[in-house]
Amino acid sequence: MATEKATRMGYAEGLLVLGEKNDNVVVLDADLAGATYTGKFKAKFPERFFDCGIAEQNMIGIAAGLSLSGFTVFASSFAMFAAGRAFEQIRNSIGYPHLNVKIAATHAGISVGEDGASHQCNEDIALMRTIPGMTVINPADAVEARAAVLAAADYDGPVYLRFGRLAVPQIFSKSTYKFQWGKGSVLTEGSDVAIVATGLMVNEALIAAEELKNDGISARVINIPTIKPLDEDIIVDAAKDCGCIVTAEEHNIIGGLGGAVCETLSTKYPTPVYRIGVEDVFGRSGPAKDLLHIYGLDAAHIISAAKTAVSKKES
Repeated sequence: MATEKATRMGYAEGLLVLGEKNDNVVVLDADLAGATYTGKFKAKFPERFFDCGIAEQNMIGIAAGLSLSGFTVFASSFAMFAAGRAFEQIRNSIGYPHLNVKIAATHAGISVGEDGASHQCNEDIALMRTIPGMTVINPADAVEARAAVLAAADYDGPVYLRFGRLAVPQIFSKSTYKFQWGKGSVLTEGSDVAIVATGLMVNEALIAAEELKNDGISARVINIPTIKPLDEDIIVDAAKDCGCIVTAEEHNIIGGLGGAVCETLSTKYPTPVYRIGVEDVFGRSGPAKDLLHIYGLDAAHIISAAKTAVSKKES
């Protein structure tokens, strides 16, 4: 069985590496250091950690000021509060002047679980995608999360990093994985349907592809860690080779990965796209894995969509 670890742990591991090698890295949190795991950075580098209290909007203003003073800033909170509550401050104080601030949002999506709809942010990718110049990253596992944090620190500009609460299987090897800015990767080859996935749905896509083989369907699985800028070439190539696409994300089907893929293909290579995600509804409280199934965020629903896509292509 694959090792399971939450992507927020990969975030913490990345911060510790950065803290050792870069004295200009500072971390802010909004009274959630235990949950976001930034407390690990605080324990080792207390002079470069600032708890801003339950005041996310103010935290973003502080992040902007520190950035203008020459620091590389990671500002952390739950996705609902980072992307949601502080949207105006991110837009006007970080995005507009294109500052070197990384918004590190944990506890994104339905898999927050028992915290319920008020904390299950399924709109954050859409919000952050609309800010000009903002990069949006949603890693598939803790290894990719760690690598994305290191890459974000080397990038001069605003970045939104999306992490989860739920432990997920490790897909990549720390010794060989390299994060490529703005690039997706083909994890399994296939010619009948392309499954384009991001975040924890990448593992579900891999499970779906294996099961689809039993029905004679060859599925190409593509991991998209960087939703903005989107790797348009890998999407268009998949559309040309496979003729139909299924997108999979732990996010509203409006405005996230599925929307980004449709926007690209509508102008570059019109292709049927079937979107797996939260169907424009609010979440509810419950065990994370149960909720993922209830809201259709699992391999079974990807398989069903893939079969539909292939059958309509062939009819």
